[in-house]
Amino acid sequence: MKILFVAPGWPRGRLWGELGFKFPSLALAALAAVTPPEWDVALCDESRGAIDFNAPCDLVAITAMTPQAPRAYEIAAGFRSRGKTVVMGGFHASNLPDEALGHVDAVVVGEGELSWPLLLADFQAGRLQRLYRSPGLLPMASIPVARREIFAGKGYLLTNTLQTTRGCPFDCEFCSVTAFYGRKYRERPVEAVLAELETLRKANSFAFFVDDNLVADRRYALPLFRGMKGMGFKWLSHAPIDFAGDEELMRAAGESGCIGMFVGFESLDQEALAAMGKVTNSSSAFLDQARKFRDHGIGILGSFVLGYDGDTPDSFGRILRFCEEARIEAAIFPILTPYPGTAVRRRLEAEGRITSNDWRDYDMGHVTFRPTKMTARELQEGHDWLNRSFYSFGSMWRRIGKLHRSVQVFGPMNLGFRSAIRKSDKTKAS
Repeated sequence: MKILFVAPGWPRGRLWGELGFKFPSLALAALAAVTPPEWDVALCDESRGAIDFNAPCDLVAITAMTPQAPRAYEIAAGFRSRGKTVVMGGFHASNLPDEALGHVDAVVVGEGELSWPLLLADFQAGRLQRLYRSPGLLPMASIPVARREIFAGKGYLLTNTLQTTRGCPFDCEFCSVTAFYGRKYRERPVEAVLAELETLRKANSFAFFVDDNLVADRRYALPLFRGMKGMGFKWLSHAPIDFAGDEELMRAAGESGCIGMFVGFESLDQEALAAMGKVTNSSSAFLDQARKFRDHGIGILGSFVLGYDGDTPDSFGRILRFCEEARIEAAIFPILTPYPGTAVRRRLEAEGRITSNDWRDYDMGHVTFRPTKMTARELQEGHDWLNRSFYSFGSMWRRIGKLHRSVQVFGPMNLGFRSAIRKSDKTKAS
């Protein structure tokens, strides 16, 4: 029997749909790894090529984030009209399983590695259930080595993506991670991670850890970084800005090959940081902390959430000035988005401030709620201006003009974002 894993594409004309560099779905490769050997597996990533609705398969499995959900439902309809059985999982279906069940034959809620083999057994026996929930959290020692061979021929920038931890000890109001993985911070054995990395050295010297907070437990991260030293990887992951306060751990990360971290600054307003639950961030320390990252050879892909209740039309220029002064190598500027399952959605719903449930606009680039200290139009225009200004050639020169080892990644990243923003702007104007 054969499974076709499907990753829906992002809408063209939107920032994430226009980005030239694409990363594969580690979740689908993990499900492929726990698929029994009697099944043949194949991957169709719509961002890398058109979907063949007549592809030979017995079962279609789709994963989607919220802005991809409408397209996922269209894809499901296309396969079901041809007599195929379609199942769906991922963040959106896990938070809104009843909605998803209106479009597919079965939904997998939460972490799928434990329930996926049961679903396949039920399908083979002709007793497929409508809903599958994991009986518990996956033991981290049981995380399978991803079947990366399904990525072959897709033209991905890199396929060395892996996960060492799940969950996050923090509970930021806008974040959907804790709704899916929980707050308990779970760690994969360091020895298992190093063994997997050893196999990946043959494929590519770059690696990306998809962990939401790789350094939450220094007793785990420090031996991992020390074990990676000398392996020759150039790697990126996620870390909070207060990572800069641990000199020993940061030095070990740099020596192990870390050249970049995704860092959630989120706001320059301390009251906004407190409101969103970003308790470890102190805006007065941001400049010094950013310098410490750079001193250890680690570039920053910063994130600033736009539209929190304290934000005004002046916030956009303030963020740009900070980014240039701190020489933030790259950044994203997501508009506050009330994703299903998050605390901020529950709050905005209770306040009657959500203005759209068109999931296509939940791409962090569109306003779907009513701000307090500016209009929705001012928020949208400020977001667009900040993206264009940050990725202008002048700003790029001010931020990354001085040579730094992270420029090998962040230079092309800036050009990629600039190109995607210009393409999305043309679509809006047409």
